[in-house]
Amino acid sequence: MSRDYQQFPDDDNGNVLWQMAEDGDDLTVAHEIEYSIAFKNQETAEKCALFLLNEEQKISLFQDEETDEWFITIYVYMEPDYSDIVDLEEWFTKIGTEYNGEYDGWGCMAYVYDDEDEDLDTEQPA
Repeated sequence: MSRDYQQFPDDDNGNVLWQMAEDGDDLTVAHEIEYSIAFKNQETAEKCALFLLNEEQKISLFQDEETDEWFITIYVYMEPDYSDIVDLEEWFTKIGTEYNGEYDGWGCMAYVYDDEDEDLDTEQPA
């Protein structure tokens, strides 16, 4: 299979999506993609979490015990399409900045099936 740089540009997002496709993941099927925003303190993380909930986003909020940072994970059920991922990254970056947070990337479970259709889940971070 030859890489289509229109569909899989040569950057982090394109490389992860290309690797998922190369591994046999069906990118035309919706996945639950997890986007993360990091915060230095609980108060700003909670304010951002309330904003995202008001935007009808499915989220989780937790504190990393090692770094004491707070993280919001936003769960978006979507087909892993490059332009849609980039658009959401821009939106979450803007929101993170407005609440003194920092966008921290995305990831999702890749569903790869071998010849016997056995599920071989692997995590694909970006």
